[in-house]
Amino acid sequence: MGKIISLKEMQPDQKAQIKALTASGSIRRRLLDIGLVEGTEIKCVGKSPAGDPSAFYIRGAVIALRSEDSSNVMAEAEDIVQPQRRIVALAGNPNVGKSTVFNGLTGLRQHTGNWPGKTVSSARGTCSTERHIIELVDIPGTYSMLAHSQEEEVARDFLKSGEADAAIVVCDATCLERNLILALQVMEICPKVILCVNLMDEAEKRGIKIDLSLISERLGVPVVGVTARKKATLRVLADALDDVLDDVPNGASENVAGDAADKERDDDAKEDDDSAVAQLVKIAEKVCDGAVSYSKKHDSRDRRLDKIFTGRVWAYPIMLLMLAVILWITIVGANYPSELIASGFAGLQVKLTAIFESAGAPVWLHDMLVLGVYRVLSWVVSVMLPPMAIFFPLFTILEDAGYLPRIAYNMDRAFKCCGACGKQALTTCMGFGCNAVGVMGCRIIDSPRERLLAILTNNFVPCNGRFSALIALITMFFASAVSSGGMGQSATAALFLTLLISGGIASALAITAILSRTLLKGMPSSFTLELPPYRCPQFGKVIVRSVLDRTLFVLARAAAAAAPAGLIVWVLSNAVVGEVSMLERMVCMLEPMGRFMGLDGAILTAFILGLPANEIVIPIIIMIYTSQGSLTELCSLAEMQHLFTENGWTWVTALCTMVFFLMHWPCATTLLTIKKETGSVKWTALAALIPTVCGVIVCSMIAGIGRLAVG
Repeated sequence: MGKIISLKEMQPDQKAQIKALTASGSIRRRLLDIGLVEGTEIKCVGKSPAGDPSAFYIRGAVIALRSEDSSNVMAEAEDIVQPQRRIVALAGNPNVGKSTVFNGLTGLRQHTGNWPGKTVSSARGTCSTERHIIELVDIPGTYSMLAHSQEEEVARDFLKSGEADAAIVVCDATCLERNLILALQVMEICPKVILCVNLMDEAEKRGIKIDLSLISERLGVPVVGVTARKKATLRVLADALDDVLDDVPNGASENVAGDAADKERDDDAKEDDDSAVAQLVKIAEKVCDGAVSYSKKHDSRDRRLDKIFTGRVWAYPIMLLMLAVILWITIVGANYPSELIASGFAGLQVKLTAIFESAGAPVWLHDMLVLGVYRVLSWVVSVMLPPMAIFFPLFTILEDAGYLPRIAYNMDRAFKCCGACGKQALTTCMGFGCNAVGVMGCRIIDSPRERLLAILTNNFVPCNGRFSALIALITMFFASAVSSGGMGQSATAALFLTLLISGGIASALAITAILSRTLLKGMPSSFTLELPPYRCPQFGKVIVRSVLDRTLFVLARAAAAAAPAGLIVWVLSNAVVGEVSMLERMVCMLEPMGRFMGLDGAILTAFILGLPANEIVIPIIIMIYTSQGSLTELCSLAEMQHLFTENGWTWVTALCTMVFFLMHWPCATTLLTIKKETGSVKWTALAALIPTVCGVIVCSMIAGIGRLAVG
């Protein structure tokens, strides 16, 4: 056992043997009655939330004792082994379920950031096993440790630094042989490795059989098969991790693993990447020979689906149809919750006003905070939250199902003709949610030139913050004229929005082609992209992940920008110079330029003041038109259309406004992200200038054609 202590000092899960009772009288008798005699084996099973009393397992029953009673019982307790804190790296190719393993092991005990001095993001989380407290470091997904990109460089340097006590290499059971190339490289760098073969359920469905024990024998490392979507299977991985961390470093038990060790000692192979990779491929073949078998149905389902989704006939129509359907569902589904949230905010505003009045607060303070900050903030949340809560999960479902890489595959030819690569299609898709996220996603592009092309043109894709305004303008000035209410109007709005977005994508391709032939000359680099197997999306996790990681993140960013912007706009509209407010002076100054572009001074002013977040452009336009010094009550589309028409709007004005929504400077968050990713003020300024110049040109052309048509 160990040292003699009182039961009061015992910790949860600690075992002990009773040695003596120091109490007397009725207390001693009560302790004896529950079985606390000398030699009794007991276990502390927990403490109350306040720390007292404690619960003990005594002779088949769990009994709670207060500290003043348990302090009278002396016992010989076993020594407590404190869990050791270790660092474990989580490595793997892209699309092997590494993030699912990471999330399953760490739960919510994780945080994200950047590697020191790098823009490559890192994720770290904590998990507990029986004998260790583990800090799990999710290193960037990579195909090789030979460092051809910044992500691969970060992964290699972290493993070589010796900071990690062990490494888990996650492999895809459906293509294990190729994944082993990375695993063999990690084995050379890290002394303790576990091979985690994920997606065992997918392998079984495809008729793939894997002899995990034979692979473990050949590699000389533990091999654990898991289905990371099922958390129960990760317990085996945690147990194996305990054993590896307490054991000696990996040893080579077979000729195959010995070949890997020989390769590290081969100086010529180290200098020649081609030779090194060729050797690794041969080793992986030997490891899988006889250990992995395939049936005739292997990959047959994916090939049939690819004939549809990536075939010559249906690929592009399906892409456009999916976009239109997602937009239609977003438009239809967002209407009612948006009105509900708006009415809730309106009711809360009444209560806030009552609080200010009862506190005797100055009128100017109430107007500034409630009519300025609060109203703009409530507009952003009520208009932006419902579409995001619908769009992001739908988009994430396509990602989880394995369809998004197919979009890059389908679009590569078009991007190659423009001097870029198909991976830019993926970053473009990310831009639908948030352009800042799309810019960060450009890290997946290996070529610095092509990465810069993707960054400079990402803003041509409308982010979710612009969707609400585009949908409102389309519904007011175009959809209602083509169809009459109900599903027909929503479907028409979705079609118009799809055409508008397609125009934005076409503009991005055109600007990419111009830049690649002028400012960023160069030939397209090689294009390598894994097309993961089609999988049934995890709908529950998709919704949670999209809401937490995307919807709330983007909404918080927009709200943080909207609050100070509302304050600034209120000050400008209420600060009077002479007899005219500063906001009116700004509108008058910009009126000629606005008219030339088919807009007006109020619209152009709203775009400038909406730099913090695109979501507040429409509220600012309403504020200027109503001349009330603050945002008016949230109104219906019919009321908004009436207000705009009274201020001279026509279908030309609406079309020019939509085009300028599509082509103007990025929001402040995106500009800051571009500066961080490129490290250059010049490229950041160019990223703002390029879409703005395009917007001015296109809007002016539309306005000119409109004036000729009217004349």
